[in-house]
Order: sequence, then C-alpha cells, then structure tokens
Amino acid sequence: MQYRVIQSPSDARLRSETPVIVGVLTLGLFLVYGHAWLADPTQLIQRAVLFVWLLATITGCIFGVVRHADALSELLGEPLGTLILTGSVITIEVSLIAAVMFEGATDPTLARDTMFAVIMIMMNGMVGLCLLSGGLLHVQQEYNLEGARAYLAVLIPLSAIALILPRSRSSAVEGSLSYWQATLFSIATLVLYAIFVALQTMRHRGFFALPEMAEDAADEADEALATHGSVARHAVLLILTMLPVVGLAEYLAVMVEQGIHTFHMPTALGGALIAALILAPEGITALKAALANKLQRSINLCLGSALSTVALTVPTVLIIGLATHQSITLGLGDENIILLMLTLMVSMLTFSGARTNVLHGAVHLLLFFSFIVLIFDP
Repeated sequence: MQYRVIQSPSDARLRSETPVIVGVLTLGLFLVYGHAWLADPTQLIQRAVLFVWLLATITGCIFGVVRHADALSELLGEPLGTLILTGSVITIEVSLIAAVMFEGATDPTLARDTMFAVIMIMMNGMVGLCLLSGGLLHVQQEYNLEGARAYLAVLIPLSAIALILPRSRSSAVEGSLSYWQATLFSIATLVLYAIFVALQTMRHRGFFALPEMAEDAADEADEALATHGSVARHAVLLILTMLPVVGLAEYLAVMVEQGIHTFHMPTALGGALIAALILAPEGITALKAALANKLQRSINLCLGSALSTVALTVPTVLIIGLATHQSITLGLGDENIILLMLTLMVSMLTFSGARTNVLHGAVHLLLFFSFIVLIFDP
C-alpha cells in the first residue's frame, strides 16, 4: 500500500519563500563576518566558495523578486505589472553599483559599463532572441506600435546624453561631466522619465497593451487573485525578498571588481556580469512571453529595462559621485558609440511596423554578438 503525503497550502507557501529565509540568514552572517572574509583577496579557494555561496543566494532571491512581481503583474495588468518588475530589477542594479561606489572602489567606469551592458543585453540580446524564437514559432507577431515608439522616443535622447555627450567635452577625466552638467542632466532625466511613467500608467495606458489584452484584463485579474493571493501579500513579500539582495549587493560587487583586477580581465566584463545577473530572470520572463505569442509584454520588459536603467541609474550614480567626490566616467569609447548608434537605428527600423519576424531578431542578435566580441577584443 502506498501513502501520499498531502502538503497544506501554508507548507507550500513557506517552502516557496525559502530564498527569503536563506537570504536573510546569509545577510546576517555577512554583516558580522563579511569584511573579515573579504579582507585577503589572495585566498582564492575561500573567495571562490564565498562567491558561489553569495551568487546562489542572490540569484535565488532575484528569482523570488521576479515571481512576486509577476504575480503583481497578473493582478494589476499591463503596464503596471511590467513597471513593478522593471522597478524591482533597477533597484537591484542601482544597489550593486552604489555599493561599489560607497566602498571606495577605483573603477570609475563601472556604472557606464553596466548601463551599456543592460542596453546591449535587453535591446539586442533579449529583443533578438524574443523576435527570433517568436518568429520561428508564430511566423509574425503583433505588438502596439505606439508603445514601442514611446519607449524609443525617450530612450534615444537619454542614451545619447548619458553615454555619448560626455565624450564631447574636455575635462580632467575623459568622458566625465562637470558639477553643473551632472546636476542639470540628473534633474532633466528624472523629469522626462516621470512624464513617461505618467503617460504609461495614466493618460495613454493603452499604448502599452494590445486591444485584446485590455479586454481580458479583468478576467485575468480575477483568475490571478484566486491563484496567487492578494496584492498586499505579494507587495510585502516582494520588498522582503529584495532586502537581502540590496544588503548583499556590496559584497558581491566588491568581489566581482576584485576578481576582475586579480585575473587581469577586461574591466567592461564586470559591468556585463552584473547586468547579466540582474537581468536573467527578467530576460527569461520576456522570452516566455514571446513564445506564448505575447510579444507586447516582451517589448515592455526589454525596452522598459533599457529605459529605466538610463533614466534612473544615471542620476543615481551622478548624485553619489557628487556626494562622495568621485569621478564618474560615462562617455563610451568610439567602438561602443558606433554599436550604440547602430542599436538605436536598428531598433527604430524594427519597431517601425506593426509586426515582427525572424529577420529582425537575427539582426539584433548580430549586434549582441558584436558587443560580446568587443568586450574581450576591443
């Protein structure tokens, strides 16, 4: 005779929140012993064990953040759900960069490299993968053209101001901004992004959802409420799951930076690794949406992540740099400027029609491959 163990809903929920418990315990241990553990960078075996432990814990918590953000997305509908997910990811990204800056690390290009890597990963790697896989499975996919154009209308000038314009001025540190430029650019960037969010969530909310998505929103919200629980529950768990990530960000970012210098690897690799870590769950969500023929959600995630990174990370790192008297290098090198301009131009062509196909995806993946090559062979 076989016996089946029936789990109660409370036991299942508790098990699903294991990453939060592990994250809190790990954070407590690192707060007490972390600086002593990381004091000697020559202990490579100890460093490797700590890095794997820290990486696994943070990755588990990030996936937990995305799970609760996805539940909120289904409960609240588009574009509020995507905005919550994007905001959570950007909070983690800014925490990682700010942790290194407050630690006093000497790499002034980390923020620039991370922002550029986010743009390349999301606008080329993930957009290309979503369009290619979705095109192979569904031939052509529809999306809301007005929403994509709104993203690009804000992303293009902000990217140029943040990553290209600093190269055009002469300063003690090439690619940096003066005090007043940093202050005014930060304010202008935040104001423009606030206008975009107001448009996205209120006045033109329909730009970021297909008509059939809007018609089914109420039914999906009711079904999600029965499946996932209340908005308040997931909002609280989202914050609790994010806290260990923010707290452990300092230790992971410092280990990444020290590892780059210890093994004499390209400095741009540090920003790419940080970007890949924080974007992995969001990228998986975007790919699943494309495979399910929900390309609008994929576009909201990919373009939204790139836009939020430029709009929120730039002001944050500039403010931290001014407060800590650190020099922040934002201007890209010549080859990366060309790659950024190509990405923006190709994106304008990709999202100039109402449907996409595999060719659009292949072109974006080519640009992403070029980005990877330039990291190791600039």
